[in-house]
Amino acid sequence: MNLWHKMNLPNKVTMVRFLLVPVFVLVVSLWQGWQADLLAGLLFIVAACTDFVDGHLARSRHLVTTFGKFMDPLVDKILVTAALVALVAMERVPAWVVVLILAREFAITGLRTVAVSENVVIAASPLGKLKTACQMTAIALLLLYTMPFFAPAFGVTVYFLGQVLMYLALALTLLSGWDYLVKCKDLLSDM
Repeated sequence: MNLWHKMNLPNKVTMVRFLLVPVFVLVVSLWQGWQADLLAGLLFIVAACTDFVDGHLARSRHLVTTFGKFMDPLVDKILVTAALVALVAMERVPAWVVVLILAREFAITGLRTVAVSENVVIAASPLGKLKTACQMTAIALLLLYTMPFFAPAFGVTVYFLGQVLMYLALALTLLSGWDYLVKCKDLLSDM
């Protein structure tokens, strides 16, 4: 507990997000039905919202730490990976879509690691941020679409909207990944 008390507030929020991941995984693994989907969806939404909260707190209060710089993106990737794998297991997203998304994440993480070793900072691109927003919204919708209170609006179902956003997220994933590679071609020039 001593370590918990030493952490600043943004890092505590990050760690809460990290602790929500196994709870989310247990819910999607052990229960079925719309009640389980509702709980899983709410857990995912709360965890995803903490990403905004910890970043805002860290920047606005000048509490950015090395631990936070490392853990925040790592926990984001763990949360999204867990949710995407769960959606594949629930047969709501094709496995090939998840493989492409995760391959891009690993490639960009590797590129950022190389950049850090060369004292180069790769900032998040607007495309990457849009990708994340589409991805998080798609995941939430695909977790929650079984709710009995979600009636089609204008002939569009929540499931269809979630699928459209997931494929948009996939396109943005590939496009932003390519954008990162082009911007960092000098880092990879010695191949």
